[in-house]
This record gives sequence, C-alpha cells and structure tokens, in this order.
Amino acid sequence: MDDQTKSLIQNNIDNNDVCLFMKGTPDAPQCGFSMAVSNILKILEVQFQGVNVLENQNLRDGIKVFSDWPTIPQLYIKKEFVGGCDIIKEMYENGELKKVLKNKGINFKN
Repeated sequence: MDDQTKSLIQNNIDNNDVCLFMKGTPDAPQCGFSMAVSNILKILEVQFQGVNVLENQNLRDGIKVFSDWPTIPQLYIKKEFVGGCDIIKEMYENGELKKVLKNKGINFKN
C-alpha cells in the first residue's frame, strides 16, 4: 500500500470517532453488507463517517491490508477496528455493540 493511501485511511480513522469503510455511501450503499452495518448505526442514531471504497481502488485494496481483514465493510470506533458485517450484526443482536459504544463515550439511542 502506498503512503498516500495509508495516510488517507489513517486520517479518516483519526478524525472520526466512528468510521465505516463501505461500498457506497450511508445514503446509497452499493452492497448489502455495507447497507446492513450502515443501517445498524442509523438505528442506534450514531454519528458516523462513511468512506466509499469504490471511489478509489487503492483505498479498496489498502483498507484490507491496513486492518489485515479481507472484507468490506469495516467499522472503526475511536481508532479501533471492531469488525465487518457479520461481527457487527452479532454484536448488535447480543447488545455488545451498545456496550462498546458506551465504553468509548459514543452517543447512541438506547
């Protein structure tokens, strides 16, 4: 991964408490998995930054290298990689996602 791509990824993670690297945008997801995670965050009324990896092939490839995670979407909360779609759905269903958000001081709807 080139330095510019790494810097772009790091800046998004550093400057947004909740950052979702996804295919498409929160308002127009272009993949069911990205839509699922985006919708969970919307249901919880979490303020988050969606980063569209489809706009940049280097970003799309780079985020997988950066996180050492093979799939997109990828959710970061307070600079920490939390997981992809299956993990986030499971965390939402068992209440773990709310605990993580609360512990990290992120506002959400109870």
